[in-house]
Amino acid sequence: MTFSSVVGQSALTTTLKNAVKSGKLAHAFLFCGPRGVGKTTCARIFAKTINCEHITPDGEACNECESCKAFNEQRSLNIFELDAASNNGVDDIRKLIDQTRIPPQIGHYKVFIIDEVHMLSPAAFNAFLKTLEEPPSYVVFILATTEKHKLLPTIISRCQIYDFERMDVPHTVGHLKMVAAKEGITYEEEALNLIAEKADGGMRDALSIFDQCVSFCGGDLTYDKVVTNLNVLQSDNYFKMVDLCLNNKVADTMVLLNNILASGFDGGQLINGLAKHIRNVLMAKDPATLTLLEASEQQREKYRLQAQQCPPKFLYQTLRYCNDCDINYRQSSNKRLLVEITLIEIAQVTQDDDGSAARRSRKILKSLFRKLAAASPKTAAAQVAVAGKQNARKTPAVAAPTNTASNKEQSNTTARTATPAAPTTHTPTSTNAPTGGAQPTGGAQPTGGMQPIGGPQRRPAIGSRPNLGGKSLSFRSLQNQQQQTAQAEEPEITNKEEHKTFSEEDLQREWMGMCNRMMKPMPGLAARMKNITPHITSYPNIELVVDNRQLLDQIDQIKGRIRKTMAIYLHNGDIDFTLRLAEAEEVKPIMTKRELFDSMRNENDAVELLRALFDLELA
Repeated sequence: MTFSSVVGQSALTTTLKNAVKSGKLAHAFLFCGPRGVGKTTCARIFAKTINCEHITPDGEACNECESCKAFNEQRSLNIFELDAASNNGVDDIRKLIDQTRIPPQIGHYKVFIIDEVHMLSPAAFNAFLKTLEEPPSYVVFILATTEKHKLLPTIISRCQIYDFERMDVPHTVGHLKMVAAKEGITYEEEALNLIAEKADGGMRDALSIFDQCVSFCGGDLTYDKVVTNLNVLQSDNYFKMVDLCLNNKVADTMVLLNNILASGFDGGQLINGLAKHIRNVLMAKDPATLTLLEASEQQREKYRLQAQQCPPKFLYQTLRYCNDCDINYRQSSNKRLLVEITLIEIAQVTQDDDGSAARRSRKILKSLFRKLAAASPKTAAAQVAVAGKQNARKTPAVAAPTNTASNKEQSNTTARTATPAAPTTHTPTSTNAPTGGAQPTGGAQPTGGMQPIGGPQRRPAIGSRPNLGGKSLSFRSLQNQQQQTAQAEEPEITNKEEHKTFSEEDLQREWMGMCNRMMKPMPGLAARMKNITPHITSYPNIELVVDNRQLLDQIDQIKGRIRKTMAIYLHNGDIDFTLRLAEAEEVKPIMTKRELFDSMRNENDAVELLRALFDLELA
C-alpha cells in the first residue's frame, strides 16, 4: 500500500519518494530486476502516490482522498495495467496509444503499467516508440521486466532506469517474521532461514513457500517439518560429510552417501549443496568475510567452528572437485559412480597432512592398486607404447618391466653395460597372444622373448663406428653382435601343430589388421607397411617386396615377430617370410585416393554410373 511496506529496496523507494515530493517526474520509467522483488508493487504504489491529492511530507500517499480510495478499491480510471506476455501485438499497443489521448478525470496523471515488456513483438515496439518518446504531459509509462537485455536500445534510452536488487536472507526473514506475527503463527528462526534460502532472493517466492509450509505445519513452523515439506537435504549432512572427509573415512562417507541417495535425493543436488557448504566454510575462515554468509547466527557459529578445523588446501581442492563433478554430471552415464569418485578424492586431500593412521591407510590403498596392476594383463597397446618409447630414445630393446623396482634395476643394468644386452626372455604360462592382440595373463612375455613390434633398436648404418661405453667397436664385431641379438630375439612359433590353409585374401586381411594395431605406437612404420601387399609365393611361404632399403631394414628387425603374428592369426605354424628389395621395374608410385578412384572409374563403368546416379563426390 505504501513505499514503507516495500522490503529490501530502500534506495529505490527513497528516490521515487523524493521525485514525488519535488514534482519532477520522468515521462517513462523502466523497473528491471529478478522475479518477485517488488517491481510491479512499486509501480502500483508510485502510480497511486503521484495521483494522491494530499501527499504526506515524507512522499507517501494519504490513503484518504478520493483518488487513493478509488485505487485501494480497484476502481481507479487513471491506472491501466497491460500484461505484455499475452497482449504483445501491434493492435494491443495501438489501443493503449488511443487511451493516452483522453486526459484524467480525477487526479493528475494517467499511468500505464506494462508488465513483462520484453515480451512485446518487434512490430509492437516500433509502434510504441514515438508515443513513448513524446507522450502527453499527463501520461506516465512504467515498464517492468525481468530481462532488460531483451529490450531494444531505443526503448531503454527513452526511460529512466531503476534496477531492483535481489532480496537477501535477513530482509526476507524479517518480512516473514512480520507476516507470522500478524497471522499469529509460531516459528523457529532456522525454519524461516531455510524458507528464505529456498526462495533465492525472491520475496514472492518466499511468501508462497511460507504459506505452503504453514499449511503443512498447522501454524507451528519447525525446522524439521519445513525440511520434510520442502524435501531439502539438512545442513547437518554436509557438516558430517566434511568431518568424515577431513578424517579420511572413505567407508563412512560412502555409507552416508548411500543413506542420502536412499532418501530420494539426487547426486547432483548433493554435490551442489556440498559446494555451497564448502563456500560458506571458506567465507567463515576470515571474520571479514563472515558477514557474507546468508545464514542465522547459530548457523554462522557452526560454520566458523568447522572452518577452524579445515585447512585452506582442503577447501580449495574440494571446491575444484565439486565443480568438476558438476560440469561432468549431466554427461555421465554412471552418475552415482561419478559422485562416489568425487567424494573419495575429497576424502584423500588431507592424507599427506594427517597423522600415522592416514599414512597407513594411504599405503594400504597404494599397495592394493599395485597388486591389481600386477595381476591385470598388459594390453598389447601398452607394450607397443613402451617399446616405441625405447626405440625413440635409441636404447636397447628389453623386456617390458613388470613393476617399478624391476624397472629401476633394469635401468641401472643398462647404464653399467658397455654394449647392448640381449632382451630377457620369460617362460610362458599360457598360449602366446599375437602381436597387437591380447597378451597372456600376469604380464608374462610370449615364448622366445617375443617383443612388441617396434621394440628392437634400429641397426646402425653400415660403416658407422658407434661409441658404446667409451670403446669403439670394429665393423666385424658389430656384425657379430647384431647377429647374436637377432638370434636371441627370434620368437618361437608356438602353434606349429596348426596347418590351416589360407588364401591371398586371408593373408592381406590379417596383414592390414596387424598394421592397424601398430598405428598407435608406431604410426610411421605402420603407415608404410600398409602400402606393402604380401603375396604367397610357394604355399605357405610369403614374400614381401619393399621398395627402399631403409624400410627393408626396419621390417627385417621385426620379421620374426611378424611371422609369429601371421602364424597365430592365420592358424598355420609353417608360415615363413621372405624379404627382398624391389627391382626398378617393380616400383610403382603410391596413388592418392583421387587417383585410385579415377582408376576404378576407368576400369569399371559401373562405378562411374553409380557416382553419376547418386551425384557422389569423393570426400
